Order: sequence, then structure tokens, then C-alpha cells
Amino acid sequence: MAAANSIPPTWDIFCKVVDNFGDAGVCWRLANILHREHGLNVRLWIDDLPTLRALHPALDATVPLQQVDGITVCCWQGAAPLPGDAAVVVEAFGCGLPEGYVAAMAAKPRPPLWIVLEYLSAETWVDQHHGLSSPHPRLPLPRYFFFPGFTSATGGLLREADLLSRRAAFDAAAFWHEMDFADNAETVLTVSLFAYADAPVAELLAAMAQGAEPVLVAVPGPALLPAVQAFFGVTADDRGPWRRGALEARALPFLSQMRYDELLWACDLNFVRGEDSFVRAQWAARPLVWQAYRQDEGAHQRKLQAFLDRYCTGLAPSAAAALGGFWRCWNGDAAGLGAAWPALRAAQAEIGRHAERWTRDLAAHADMARQLVGFAANRVK
Repeated sequence: MAAANSIPPTWDIFCKVVDNFGDAGVCWRLANILHREHGLNVRLWIDDLPTLRALHPALDATVPLQQVDGITVCCWQGAAPLPGDAAVVVEAFGCGLPEGYVAAMAAKPRPPLWIVLEYLSAETWVDQHHGLSSPHPRLPLPRYFFFPGFTSATGGLLREADLLSRRAAFDAAAFWHEMDFADNAETVLTVSLFAYADAPVAELLAAMAQGAEPVLVAVPGPALLPAVQAFFGVTADDRGPWRRGALEARALPFLSQMRYDELLWACDLNFVRGEDSFVRAQWAARPLVWQAYRQDEGAHQRKLQAFLDRYCTGLAPSAAAALGGFWRCWNGDAAGLGAAWPALRAAQAEIGRHAERWTRDLAAHADMARQLVGFAANRVK
């Protein structure tokens, strides 16, 4: 979508951090791909610079306006953003745009294209709603709704052009050595554990500890450390490793996005949450367990089941039952984890082969950034 004078058009992306690192993670990945792979000028307006810095340490959380990897990062808090030369405006996850910004858009002779980037869902209605427009209630501005998804009728998933080749070249042994896990990570079941604070961590660890095979759990970042340390009965300053029965758990520092991808590639099973880590675990082509972001009236349970229905297509019925049963326990019925864990382990080889097929099928679709650029190109002349 390069302009005739070869100056790349500007895209503004607006992000409010609601789901901890998920919203910031998706928006940063999108901004990075749009800039690096499509040559666009990107301004990322975000209301929580410290969260973004945790994902990308090159950013300075105290500087309200800065260039990071070619992307202009702007602190939204207290600022009065204006569209300027923006050709496309992306409102991430229905966060809303500042009223003054919207008024300035409407006042321009050629208003920017307004795209509402929605949350990811496998529900069937997404295919019919992707790309639809809705007028602003007061101003002559259409908004277009862009839905990520798992079919060719949706906007696809974020994926860097070199992601799968980097994964293929990845050296897991070197990664574990760097993380000081080299003594046994190559010979036992390795699990990454990333979840919300309300996850039934104690029940999961108890099931692992009581099993017949050794399990090594890597816990990235501080979010779950209190629950893990409480399970092992250690104090907050005890950095492990911790052992009980067949289980060993170790803490990892908070990982940047690039390093977190590598953790997913290195592990045999990945527990993930929300949207960003959920998508990255699918690109890892490994068995995964997803904790959906809790929503009112059980909406997250519907999203969970919709994905299971789609993901388990082609999976052996016994393996699909084991996977679905464990996911439902992890997302609500924690009392069943003791029986669900060995059932999941028994099916893991089949689930692993299915995960590789699933990733290949996903990769056959155009990635989300490419589809966004094409979507905009058809509407910005």
C-alpha cells in the first residue's frame, strides 16, 4: 500500500491495556510487522508504557514520546492525540478513540480509514461479521470491524514472515542451557506455566507431583510465583528449584516476546492464557492448554468450547475427549484435574501430532497484518 510519492502512509494504533500483557502484546506485534514487513509508519498510542516495556525492554517507560525499532510509541495518558497524516486508524479491541481525535478525523477532507480490531474468537458468527461496517452515531465516519480468526473468511492470525523458519532453526538444548535448566530439561516432560492468578495452580501441581513420570515446570515471570511457592511451602525469597514427588518447578525471569516464543518452542506442553500467548502457542506446534480470559455470564466458556470444537476436528475421539476434559477442568472444574492430568498425558503424543497439522493448516492462510494491509488498500485510494 505504498503511496505514489514512495512515502509510506501512517497508521495509528490505539491500545488500552486490559488483559495484562495480552492487549499490549498483540498491538506491539502488529505494529512491528506493519513497519518491518510492509514499510508503514506506525504510531502506537498506549495507556500503559510499563507493561509494554516488560515485553520490549528497549522501551523507556518514563518517556511519553519515543522511537523504538522504527515505531513511534506515544503515551496515551494525559495526551491529546490528533490524526495528523494518518491514513488508517486501528482501534484495538474496542478501546475507543479520544473524542477530539474522532472529531479531527471527521473534519479532514479525506478522513482516515477507521478499523476496529476485535478480539480473537473461534465462534462461527465471526466469519459473517468480519469486515462489516457501522456508521458513527453522530459523525459521517464509517467504522469497519476486523475479526482475527481461524478460517479464510476471517482476518487470520498475527505471524511474522520468518516465524516458522526461526522455529525450525531453534536449538532447544542451547535455550535450556542458557536458562540454567540444562541438567534435566532434555530428558523429562517440560511444561511452561503461564496463567491468570485465579488458575487452579495447586491442583495442577498436585496432579503432576503424584504422577509416575518426572515433570519439569518452567514458570515465566512473577505472576504465578506466589501460588507455586505456596504449593511447595516455601517463602517468597526462595527462588527454587522446588521439588515434590515427580514434580520439579523452576522460576524464569520475565521474558521478552522473542524469548517467550522460544520457551514455547522448547517445551513439550504449554499452558497459556488470553490471546497473545494463546496464538503464539499454536504457532509453536506443541500441545497446549488455554485459560480463557474470564467474562461475565460465562461468555469465556462459549469461546473455549467454540475453539475446542474447531481445534479437535480430525483429532482421535479419545484424544479430543482428554484434551477437552482437561481444558474444562483448567477453566472451572478444578476438582477434576487429578483424573484429567493422566488422561491428557496418555493422549499427548496424538495431540502433539495434531498440533503440528493444525499449525500447518493455519500457515496456509494469509497472516493478519497482511490481510489488514490488503483490507485498507481496498478502501484507501
